[in-house]
Amino acid sequence: MTKKLVPDPPITTHTSTENVLKDREAINRAIDLYLNPPAPYAEKPRRPSTMYMIAPDVDTESLLANACESLASASVLASDFANNLIGPQRHTALAIQQIIMQAELAVNRALDNVVPA
Repeated sequence: MTKKLVPDPPITTHTSTENVLKDREAINRAIDLYLNPPAPYAEKPRRPSTMYMIAPDVDTESLLANACESLASASVLASDFANNLIGPQRHTALAIQQIIMQAELAVNRALDNVVPA
């Protein structure tokens, strides 16, 4: 039989109260971390930026007309950009242009509903 180079750790039958309390505190901290997240992880209320702000007294017709013009410009830009591309990139740019065009149509319909012709 060969003798072990490293002896087994001593077997203790009683655990000190201090170790039990430390273990319990660690368990409670781990549980609290997941069940009661600290304040930095709590969701903050959304506060929109005021860098670019639309005047609150602008009427709906003007807002819709401006949105329609912006979407028309974006549609032309996407279309011109797609003309310079080939392959899958071109298809992606044309898909973006089509989504912009559909949004423009929706805004035009909303504008028609606000100001009947």
